[in-house]
Amino acid sequence: MTQSISPIILPPPFPDHTQLPESDGTFVKNFQEHPQSIILTDSIGSILQQRHPDGHYAIGQDCGIYWRETDPPEKGAEAPDWFYVPNVPPLLDGQIRRSYVLWREFMAPLIALEFASGNGDEERDQTPLSVSTEGEVTKPGKFWVYERIVRMPYYGIYEIKNGKLEVYNLINGFYQKMSPNERGHYLIAPLGVELGLWQGSYQNQNQLWLRWWDEQGNLLLIGSERAELERLRAEQERERAEQERERAEQERERAEQERERAESAEQALQQAELAQETEAQKRRDAIPRLLGMGLSVEQVAEALSMSVEDVRQNSQP
Repeated sequence: MTQSISPIILPPPFPDHTQLPESDGTFVKNFQEHPQSIILTDSIGSILQQRHPDGHYAIGQDCGIYWRETDPPEKGAEAPDWFYVPNVPPLLDGQIRRSYVLWREFMAPLIALEFASGNGDEERDQTPLSVSTEGEVTKPGKFWVYERIVRMPYYGIYEIKNGKLEVYNLINGFYQKMSPNERGHYLIAPLGVELGLWQGSYQNQNQLWLRWWDEQGNLLLIGSERAELERLRAEQERERAEQERERAEQERERAEQERERAESAEQALQQAELAQETEAQKRRDAIPRLLGMGLSVEQVAEALSMSVEDVRQNSQP
């Protein structure tokens, strides 16, 4: 009698990013979260373009990082408010990313940022993953997952209500709290940027915002700020060009005035010379007449304010 062998039933493959849940159904915690993500992404774009000329990087905003297979799948995911992954394509098989499956990508995010609405306890939760004797799985804390499983080199926690920022660096497998520099910023060395807090207005909210600076302490601008800066530069260039035009016009006018003064002086000189010549000719013409009246050469010379020799020379027929 032949014994039948039961077929081995394999579990279905874990869903890919197009099939995994995009959300765990919770609300966004406050109105600052989405603008905060946008301002970070917008301002760092130029830096990432320089570092990734091939465009191979991805930025997630409140998107799931799947780090283990669970049922339901979303229990095996964390969704940082903002994270950046270097050297991965922005699209998968030509499709927009809907999640990030860590064990299929093999590339950990470089940095994740959490915007804490409360006091940050959830974001600092270091509860490890554990299984009880009854088989119950303890949900691990975010901090533990980022540090021990995802192993992101940098992790930032921003307490929005308190305006407090903490940044951790993964050193020898554990997060070490970083100290800010003299500007109050945290250096993210692989990106060549600093992370800090900036007070200002964005999308009709005057708040403390997480912002990027370069290593020299220059704020990395968002698109609207760059446009405003370019507008101001263009306005300054226009004003400088107008000032140069006015100066050139003034120089032209001064040159024209100098030319006119020179011409007037030349004309005056010519008129004076002509007057002198006319007067001299009148005196010369008067010499024969005065001599004919019986005056001596000396008398004529005295009357016409001429030298005796000039009178004699001009009295010759």
